[in-house]
Amino acid sequence: MSRKIAIGDIHGGLKALVQLLRRVDITPEDEIIFLGDYVDGWSDSANVVSYLIELAKQNTCIFIRGNHDDLVHRWLKTGELNEKWLQHGGQSSMDAYRNFTLEEKEAHIEFFQQMMNYYIDKQNRLFVHAGFTNQHGPQSEYHNTGFYWDRTLWETVLALDPKMEKSNSYYPKRLQLFEEIYIGHTPVTRIDESTPFHKAGVWNVDTGAAFKGKLSAIEVNTKEVWQSDPIFELYPNENGRN
Repeated sequence: MSRKIAIGDIHGGLKALVQLLRRVDITPEDEIIFLGDYVDGWSDSANVVSYLIELAKQNTCIFIRGNHDDLVHRWLKTGELNEKWLQHGGQSSMDAYRNFTLEEKEAHIEFFQQMMNYYIDKQNRLFVHAGFTNQHGPQSEYHNTGFYWDRTLWETVLALDPKMEKSNSYYPKRLQLFEEIYIGHTPVTRIDESTPFHKAGVWNVDTGAAFKGKLSAIEVNTKEVWQSDPIFELYPNENGRN
């Protein structure tokens, strides 16, 4: 039976991704939704992209655009450099591409170009890297950057009174639009959680893989969760984004 698997932020941790997919026991029938941030962190950023390009040849894969993916895409395409990007994992991606040919880089540029800002499945579940701000939904946004930079959706979820009913006129409109929302972007380790965290219909699947956390996957129908080992243990001679 086919499954629908959502995977959180990878941040260059190819060893963790390979380990995680082995634990999921992925098959060609499974649909995989990657929630963005494939790069910037551990040393395998470029190799992660190459791996995903090949994986998509055997599996139905949906690649959501993350903020780090957008930054790497800009750098590969135009040479644009951002000082904050370099400080937050960008240097590791630049290093990872040093031995890549122009042809390989072009294939990666195409990969980044084809990513989706968000995806809504037939069960009205939204998959987006960061969030959206328009109370009428992502299709009504004026700017794309919020899809991979916004943190207000997640902050709203965390601040929401769990006793408040959806019928309450004060209940956030954004949280009434979808059956569920799956995001990454802000590690749940910041609220002392280590597995995908659920509140108010929102699942955050970023479990801190860029830092000292694990890479996580969740089957969106059954809510079964799988995790890699802590990524810093798989890259013992590196700092990641720590």
